[in-house]
Amino acid sequence: MTTAPAQAAAARTYKVWQWNVAGNTIHGGSTTDGMVDQAAASLVNREADFAGFNELCEGQYDALVSRLRAKGWPADPQNFARFEPSRQAGNASVCHGEAFGNGLFSRLPLGSADRITLPDDGTAEKRKLLCAPLTDGSGTRFCTTHITTSQSFNVAQLESVRRKLEEYHTAGEIALIAGDFNAQPHYGRLNSFYAPSLDVPANGNNTGAYRELDDNDTGNCLGYGEWTSDGTPGAVPPCGGKAKIDLIFARESALAGPYSEDSLAISTSCTGVTACSDHRIIVGTVTVGGTLSSASDLHAG
Repeated sequence: MTTAPAQAAAARTYKVWQWNVAGNTIHGGSTTDGMVDQAAASLVNREADFAGFNELCEGQYDALVSRLRAKGWPADPQNFARFEPSRQAGNASVCHGEAFGNGLFSRLPLGSADRITLPDDGTAEKRKLLCAPLTDGSGTRFCTTHITTSQSFNVAQLESVRRKLEEYHTAGEIALIAGDFNAQPHYGRLNSFYAPSLDVPANGNNTGAYRELDDNDTGNCLGYGEWTSDGTPGAVPPCGGKAKIDLIFARESALAGPYSEDSLAISTSCTGVTACSDHRIIVGTVTVGGTLSSASDLHAG
C-alpha cells in the first residue's frame, strides 16, 4: 500500500468555547430555566467554531441541538454534535432519569467520534474523553473531557487523556481539547501537559508539549490565567483568588500564530437558581497549522 506524502496544513484560526453547566446539580435537567438558551446564544454570539459541555443532561443536549439549528450556526444541521454519557439513563435522581455526560459541538461537519473511557475511579460516573474530527481535510480534531475529583485517579485519567492526544499528533492530526480538568495550572500533575517553554513563577517545572490558551495573559496571573470555578480551591492559586480548573489546550508544535482566552462572568439570570453554573464559560482563540502525515490520517476516528 502506498502512503501519500506528508503535506503542509494551512494555518487556520479557531474559537473554542467551553462550559461546565452543572446540568443536573444546579438545573435538575431543566431545558426551560434559561441555561440552554444562554449557552446557545453565547457560543453563537462569540462566533465559536467548537463548543464543549460538561455535566450535561441528554435532554439539554437535544435542546441545544435544536436551538443551534434554529440559529443557523452549524454548516450541516444534521452533523455537528456528539454526546457521550458518563452516567447512563435510568437513575431517577440524575437528570430526571436521562443520561448525563459530555457534549461536543462543531460549526463544521464532524467525522466519527472517539469515545474513550478513562480509568475507573470506582464511582457511578464513568469519566470519558470525547473527540471528533472535522471532515474538511484539515486534520483538526476537537475533544472534551471532565476529569474526576478523586485524588487517587485524577492523575491516571489525565495521563490517559494526554496519551490519546499524543496518538492524534503521531497520526498527523491537530487536536484541541477543552474541559474541566479538576486540576489547577500550577499543580504538578499538569506538568506533563504544559511545555517547558512555559517557565514562570506561577507555572514551572513543565515537561509536556502543550500550551493552555490563557497561560500568556500578563494581566491575569501569567502562566495560570483567569479563574473559572466558583467553588473552594483545592489549593491556593499562585496569585490568590478563585481556582482555574477549566482549560483549553493546544499542542505547542501546532501553534501557527497567537492564542488567547477569556473567562466570562457567571450569569445569574437563569430562573429558579442563584447562578446559571458554578463554573465560568471560557472562550479561547488559537491559530494552528502543521504537517499532516498522510491523506489517510485526515479523517481518522
